[in-house]
Amino acid sequence: MTIRKEFDQGLQQMDELLVNMGEHVESALRNAMQALERIDTESARVIIAEDPQLNALEERITEIGAKLIATQQPVAKDLRRILAAFRIASDLERMGDLSVDIAKVVLRMEGQELIKPLLDLPRMAETALTMTYESIQAFIQENVDLAYKVGKDDDQVDALYGQIIRELFALMVEKPATISQASLLSFVGRYIERIADHATNIGESVVYLVTAKRPDLNQ
Repeated sequence: MTIRKEFDQGLQQMDELLVNMGEHVESALRNAMQALERIDTESARVIIAEDPQLNALEERITEIGAKLIATQQPVAKDLRRILAAFRIASDLERMGDLSVDIAKVVLRMEGQELIKPLLDLPRMAETALTMTYESIQAFIQENVDLAYKVGKDDDQVDALYGQIIRELFALMVEKPATISQASLLSFVGRYIERIADHATNIGESVVYLVTAKRPDLNQ
């Protein structure tokens, strides 16, 4: 096997692992939101229990990338691709942690009924899910336009988050008995907002990979 072929195979392995990480994050976030809507603590515990799988994928990416750097001594774009993969894996791992945080909110709400129908939180989550998928696809395809789209979609998440906070604050003022759960729901909004920020970070890594310059898409 030629040195280049071995190197390319290593990069392909990293790409496949990043896709797996992205799918894990999407599943965790989607399931966490479904658990929240039903206050399904059993499903929430499953999400928490499965989190180490994501950590293991990140560790494997680090191992492969470190070996490629040590044995192949990549430069220029080849090196950027490995460094971008490291950073993307870290962002995805954090996104998984934030999905677990949502599941933990569900556990804290055990036995309660929702104080209001969930409308904007699921909308936030759907946009964050799309951003997660598209950010990974942007990396695989080296698609800068798609990376910038992810950054623009983050504005929608931020706007929804601001609206949710205002509505929950008004509800707490009107009905003080809702303060405890309203606070937990505001945490969920913050966790989704942070997931979207990490997806935007992945978009920045894509632009860095292709252009060697890292933009600020979180403006």
